[in-house]
Amino acid sequence: MSVEGNPGRRLLDEDRLFSSDPSQRSVARRLYAEIRDLPIVSPHGHTDPRWFADNEAFENPAKLFVTPDHYVFRMLYSQGIPLESLGVARRDGGPVESDPRKVWRLLAENYGLFRGTPSRLWLDHALSEVFGVQERLSAANADAVYDQVQACLDKPEYRPRALFDRFKIEVIATTESPLDPLESHARVRDSDWDGRVITAYRPDPVVDPEYEDFTANLEQLAEMTGETTSGWKGYLAALQQRRGFFAEMGATSTDHGHPSAATADLDPAACQSLLDRALSGAITAEDAELFRAQMLTEMARMSLEDGLVMQIHPGSFRSHNQKLMAGFGRDMGADIPTRTDYVRALRPLLSRFGNEPGLDVILFTLDETSYSRELAPLAGHYPILKLGPAWWFYDSPEGMLRYRRSVTETAGFYNTVGFNDDTRAFLSIPARHDVARRIDCAYLAELVCDHRLDEDEALEVAVDLTYNLVKKAYRL
Repeated sequence: MSVEGNPGRRLLDEDRLFSSDPSQRSVARRLYAEIRDLPIVSPHGHTDPRWFADNEAFENPAKLFVTPDHYVFRMLYSQGIPLESLGVARRDGGPVESDPRKVWRLLAENYGLFRGTPSRLWLDHALSEVFGVQERLSAANADAVYDQVQACLDKPEYRPRALFDRFKIEVIATTESPLDPLESHARVRDSDWDGRVITAYRPDPVVDPEYEDFTANLEQLAEMTGETTSGWKGYLAALQQRRGFFAEMGATSTDHGHPSAATADLDPAACQSLLDRALSGAITAEDAELFRAQMLTEMARMSLEDGLVMQIHPGSFRSHNQKLMAGFGRDMGADIPTRTDYVRALRPLLSRFGNEPGLDVILFTLDETSYSRELAPLAGHYPILKLGPAWWFYDSPEGMLRYRRSVTETAGFYNTVGFNDDTRAFLSIPARHDVARRIDCAYLAELVCDHRLDEDEALEVAVDLTYNLVKKAYRL
């Protein structure tokens, strides 16, 4: 059988993710037809800006689909496949598999592991819609699919900028540390290409005392800004200066990946004392949590002044697998959700800024139990708060439905911000947005058929969830 399979068959069914109920499916089809081709607005993610600056061909299928995507390699690792076998680079430069075809075969031989997962939807979508593969990936067709994808990657129309345009991406935001010089963003800006690639300010390496090389990071921050970062006033001035630079380079948002949503409102003397202990290496875990809590409040103050939208992504126990952290570093699929408090944790920040008309804070969670109990009531009251979409482990059909059902009755649709893909895997972006559009249409169709919403209202909401809300929320 050829890789293309049966010419009359599609790898992806046109009604995927819609209800099996005929009435709901009919409404969902009509709604989806109106929004499926709207531009993609990707306001938060982790794609590499060098792709768009250099516009070089993606090297091979393995480096495109496997080695950069922790959703993919964490599943394979969970079944005993070493990351070295998948070509994932070691911190010490030790040997890893260098034959991309062997890496690809490992994915194909184990493709059944992804049954029922969102990764399967994303992979099938990319293979089918981007590369024309119409046969399910397997050990039997691994080499044929590899060759078909590679043949495409060798063509100019599969380079990053061409795919950006093909995917109808209106704007994409990457995420960088304040220590990043944003050289790739400058090259994109100064090129003759009109694609909009912006950055987002992620200060974790210089606001988290438990981040590796924190003291050295503050020394580098001082060198970049000319501020004395060992003093509280100079430290804040340095962070503010870098925020200004990021805004000049197109940033409209900040992003904060703290272990919790804790906030604090301390006096300057207490802040200086915390900073002194952090720089001396004598800070305790409790002090580090208080330092991060204070910094969320400081970042909110700065956002009120400079207009950058503030995103808070709390509740992940980062690098839970210590062996992987030592061998491969961060972002190796070993981050695990934790219980997260918002009502008490955010009160210091909200007491100070919660009613300010010029501040926008977008809250995310990996603790689904907090949706209806805490997040929806908070966003349904405080003017500064909006709810980010189902995130990370819950960026999935079931996760998206649970999100809508948990928050809509209390927060409504208009205290949410549409969808963002938050991905490193470039080819999964149109797939993820398509899943979100389909799930929103399926949910809205249910409301229409239950006579809780008229179809003309559902269509207006579908357009807003797909396009309007995200542009408004991220000031794009």
